[in-house]
Amino acid sequence: MKRILKKTALFTVVVFIVFALVASNGMTQRTLSTQRLPIKNCSNLPANQPFSQPCIETTTVSTSPTPIFLPSLNLQLTNQQRFLTTITDKLPIIPQAGTFEYILLRAYGGAFVNHAPAVKLPPKVVFTNEQETKKYQATLTLSKVNDTNECYLQKTAADAFNQARSQVHIPLKSGYGPSDCTRSFATNLRFWQKYADSKTLEKVREGIETAILGIVAPPGSSQHLWGLAIDLYVSNQAQRQALSQHGWVQTVENDMPHWTYIGYPQEKLTEFGFQSKVVRGITYWVTPL
Repeated sequence: MKRILKKTALFTVVVFIVFALVASNGMTQRTLSTQRLPIKNCSNLPANQPFSQPCIETTTVSTSPTPIFLPSLNLQLTNQQRFLTTITDKLPIIPQAGTFEYILLRAYGGAFVNHAPAVKLPPKVVFTNEQETKKYQATLTLSKVNDTNECYLQKTAADAFNQARSQVHIPLKSGYGPSDCTRSFATNLRFWQKYADSKTLEKVREGIETAILGIVAPPGSSQHLWGLAIDLYVSNQAQRQALSQHGWVQTVENDMPHWTYIGYPQEKLTEFGFQSKVVRGITYWVTPL
């Protein structure tokens, strides 16, 4: 009888140990899967400096989703409140409703929800001149998009696009040119003058004309100035899925070639208050302003 009791007790202990190990392993897996840590560049780390966060070599092309950096969100707020709360720490001064800056924020402000640590957003919605634009662009870390002719984006955006492109072929709108990517103030102005004029600009300022904003951005307000936009030729769902997976979405209504680096897949955008709007079969994620 004592022998049976001893065997029973031993069996119980073994089962408990196995259960504990399995449960512990499962908890570890769940914990790791919910961590969203920024990726460090191994090549920038001193050889003798330890690091606690994961890193990736700049020469490595990964097909895994670009890391997501999520701020704390209060889902009880309205869409507009969630959006404005999210961008407050990225845009020092939120324009007042009805102003020219607010109109531009509504059209192009989606990028301000980007919380990737290495992404640098502009301190204002619109730059007034070339000098102001150059001063901001001088602070950016730009990286060339693979297999292009002088197409540069902020490094985090370029890496994300290169990862998407490693999954499926995604051509630039022009094929390979620099005008599809980061632009100068002069280039932004040249595009504006091609499609509009000073009278159109005045109508935009007054809130009378807004359709033009889906064709061309007023001088100093293009997302292309920020190194966070690219014009693409996208023709199938596989391309859209790869872009979304790596944080690239369409945020400018009616501007079909234009893609913005938000840093989140499109299924996350409603959490920030974005609203989906389908125009001629294309889903745009517009700001709730």
